[in-house]
Amino acid sequence: MVSPRVADPAIRAALIQAAASITADEGRHALTLRRLAREVGTSTMAIYTHFGSMDDLRREVRRAGFANLSSYLGSVRRTRDPVADLGLLGWAYYMSATGEPNLYRAMFLDGPVDAEDFGAGIETFEQLVAAVRRCVDAGRFSPADPVHLATEFWSATHGLISLQFANLLPAGEAVDRLASVSMSLYLGYGDEANAARRSMALTGKRAAAFSLEQAS
Repeated sequence: MVSPRVADPAIRAALIQAAASITADEGRHALTLRRLAREVGTSTMAIYTHFGSMDDLRREVRRAGFANLSSYLGSVRRTRDPVADLGLLGWAYYMSATGEPNLYRAMFLDGPVDAEDFGAGIETFEQLVAAVRRCVDAGRFSPADPVHLATEFWSATHGLISLQFANLLPAGEAVDRLASVSMSLYLGYGDEANAARRSMALTGKRAAAFSLEQAS
């Protein structure tokens, strides 16, 4: 049993991952000091050393999830095609969630987001808003509030991921629906059909390369 007197980054990371796993598999009420310490192979005091309290630990798990999402979204490079860029952000969102499913579940399903957590989440959402605004400014989408459009785009992506995690959609079908829903949204936002199809094709090509980059 290890009870560090100073914070150890490796133990901190292990505690976050174990907490996310327990919460995702069994619910927040299954996450206790003794259970977490046993899973990581450390002492209950180590949890206080790193986080101060269980509430602080839960907050850090959620923040780790948003940091992971922000990293994926931040890896999407801007091009001259803002609609293709938006599509790749959707793919990056999907990859982030499916790559760290326990963290993703903790972000959105471990109780309501409070005021402190909201700041971490809004930064990732603002990346989507900025991408949608570029589409509007470029004349690809009809004039509209980018926040409203980004909320719809985010909701559709999140919904498909949730269906996949609930085993109500196979992964392959979820990916297919992600593409078809995105196309429907682009057309609904006012994009011209041929332009939207070209952007979708470009997103598909870039998604393959993006996936390889993230895996390396």
